[in-house]
Amino acid sequence: MRVPGFARMYTSLVLGRMANSVGSVAMVLFVLQRYHSPELAGATAFCASLPGILVSPVAGALLDRYGRARLIILDYFIAAVTLGAIAILSFAHALPPPLLLFVVVLSSLTGPLSWAGTRSLFPIMAPRHLWERANGLDSSGHVVATLLASPLAGVMVAFFGGEWGLLASGALFLAAAGALFNLPDPSVRGQATGSVLENAWRGLVYTVRNPTLRGIALTLSTYNMGNGVLVIAVPVLVLSRLHSGPATVGILWGIMGGVGMVSALLTGRVSTLGRERQMMFIAIVIGAAGTMVLAFAGNLAVVVVAIALLGLATGPFDVGLFTLRQRRTDPAWFGRAFAISMSLNSIGNPVGSVIAGPLISYSLTAALWLAVALTLSASLFPLLTIPAREESAASSLPG
Repeated sequence: MRVPGFARMYTSLVLGRMANSVGSVAMVLFVLQRYHSPELAGATAFCASLPGILVSPVAGALLDRYGRARLIILDYFIAAVTLGAIAILSFAHALPPPLLLFVVVLSSLTGPLSWAGTRSLFPIMAPRHLWERANGLDSSGHVVATLLASPLAGVMVAFFGGEWGLLASGALFLAAAGALFNLPDPSVRGQATGSVLENAWRGLVYTVRNPTLRGIALTLSTYNMGNGVLVIAVPVLVLSRLHSGPATVGILWGIMGGVGMVSALLTGRVSTLGRERQMMFIAIVIGAAGTMVLAFAGNLAVVVVAIALLGLATGPFDVGLFTLRQRRTDPAWFGRAFAISMSLNSIGNPVGSVIAGPLISYSLTAALWLAVALTLSASLFPLLTIPAREESAASSLPG
């Protein structure tokens, strides 16, 4: 935190992730509450992710060329405006499902600017010998957001309605943008000559040629398909099978965040060099165990145990993943490689969510077992597809 500018950047990151957590939880609960449709909830989660994933190479090229802070602020502002628009249109009873999905797609398009921009700032601002600790803060920033924001979203939806949860998310996005205002924007001078589209293509080629980034993408995309199922399945489980309310959903995600925060901070104090793949494997197995417990859940106590296991997996997985990606990516390509890598990694989330909607309408239990199968499949990839030693950086360079 004594690194110049790091505390402000971290404050903005936590506020932005709180905004994202409030928005994600509130959006699913809002759709289930207003439209009573798991299918539409899954489609909304799909539209909130996929467009940003598709434009991520261009976003990465913009980050490497024009800097990060101003583009992160732009995305936060657009997120606040679109969330406010959804809430206002809903209050006016002028939000049919197609319009909802259209606004969500618009909001998604700039998403890579913030989540890749902030992630690529960590290895630029923090000295290399502090990467594990910085990544522990990075991971804990995500789980702190889940710990504080998810219960807030659930309570607001339960007592005031989904629209107010979306407005709260927009307000947090504006606060996150304010924390970054006038932040000195460190940059890494690199291969950013030529047009933006040319640089986007070169970033895609670099990422695909990098064996570590390819292996991470296979691991995360499969793992996140299971997580995408859970984003829809857990609220339906709590609301329908256990007959509890939206506040309970938020509290459960908060419990996951609390366990994950402790896990991440403890893991961040341990050197990961040479052990990143094993940490990721163990974390995925723990996550699979938690998902399996959910499939048998008949009361809230069992759900709490499952959610705690999912939170426990967060620390070793995130710290191992973040540090490995930083070590094996040329700093000149951080913006492009991180944007594309993170998009490939997260593509499983919208796919899992859009599958979960109709499958849950048929059988919630079947959806939960699908999440178990996907998570177990993901556990095979860290040791099989990610190289044990760092490959030559030159072998990944385009051309």
